[in-house]
Order: sequence, then C-alpha cells, then structure tokens
Amino acid sequence: MTAEILAWFDASLHAAKGNLSFMVWNTFLAIIPFIVSLWIFRGRGSGVRRLSWWVGLGVFVAFLPNAPYVLTDIIHLVNDIRRGHSIWTISLILVPQYLLFMLIGFEAYVASVINLGHYLKQQGLRRWVFAAELLMHALCAIGIYLGRFLRFNSWDIVTNSNTLFYSIPNEVVQKRPLVIMLTTFFVIALLYWLLKQVTLALAFYWRNQRRQPEQSMISH
Repeated sequence: MTAEILAWFDASLHAAKGNLSFMVWNTFLAIIPFIVSLWIFRGRGSGVRRLSWWVGLGVFVAFLPNAPYVLTDIIHLVNDIRRGHSIWTISLILVPQYLLFMLIGFEAYVASVINLGHYLKQQGLRRWVFAAELLMHALCAIGIYLGRFLRFNSWDIVTNSNTLFYSIPNEVVQKRPLVIMLTTFFVIALLYWLLKQVTLALAFYWRNQRRQPEQSMISH
C-alpha cells in the first residue's frame, strides 16, 4: 500500500512539474501590468504625466491581456486529463494547481484595473471609471484572441507591428472571431466584477485591521 501511494505521489508530482514552465512564464507576464499599474497609477509620480508615464501606460495596455489570458490555459488541463492521469491526480493535484495559477493571473488583472480606477478618481474622473473598465475588458478580449488563436505576443506591437496590424482588420472582424471575443468580453467582465468585490472587501478589512492597533495606542 505504501509503495502504491509513493508511486502515485511521484507520478502526480511529475504531472504537476510538467506544467510549471508555461505557468511560471504566463504568471510573470500577468504580473507585469500589475507592477506597472503600481508605478503609473499609485506611484509618487502618477500625478505628473511625463514621457515616461505615457510609455508606462503603453506597456500597461500592451501587457494587460496577459493577465486574463491565463483563463484560456484551461485547455492544458483538458490535455492533461486526456493523457490518462488518475482521478486522484487530476482532482487533488492538477485541478488545484490550475485554479491557483488562474486565480493569481486573473487577480493581477483585477488589481491592475482597480489601480486604473483609483487613478481616475484621484484625477477627478470618477464618472469615467466604469467606461475605462469596459474598455480594458474589450481590449483584453481582442488581445486574448490575437494571442490564443493568432499566436501574437505583447511585444509584437513593436517587433512585428506590420503583421499584427495587418491581421487585425483581416482576421478580427470575421464572424467567428467576433463571437469568440464577445464571449470572452462577457466572461472577463463578469469575473472581474465578482473578484473586484472580493478584492475591495479584503482591502477594506486589512485596512481596518491595521488601524485598530493605532487607534488603540492613541486611546491609551
């Protein structure tokens, strides 16, 4: 019995290890827009729009689709299941691994767009927050299609711009891509709204927890 458990454990670790290369890389790409958003939307220089700020904004928009893109990596889980792994490996190892991976990536998207909304509010543009969120969802839906189906990357905007911008009017406006992008848009919008509420609630809770010791010290 012990030998069987060890054999299952070894096979499960091997299956999970096989996913690490693309998961680590895609997580890195998903975190880039979040880090940039901290700089341009919440950093000390966020109120001054110098050239570096505009460059940062371009990087933010170009890399932002990488964050919700992780949701499409569910196809790799389907392939893992088809490889014939045991039900225990799938349910106890692979599914939690993919859920954690997708949660980190999409939460990076949520936090990035929340930072954008925070910046707009700070600039007195609160009424544009919802429109900006919808715009980000739409751009990401397009970016995800270009990445998943046409295999473009964020840096192709610079390194392969001619092919990229030629493909957009020729490929994206077709019926099938439009349906895929519209579906993607609604999935992103729904998940964003749900995770945004959770993220803001947790942020509010943590802020209150940090203030309580300070208030206690003041009262004493």
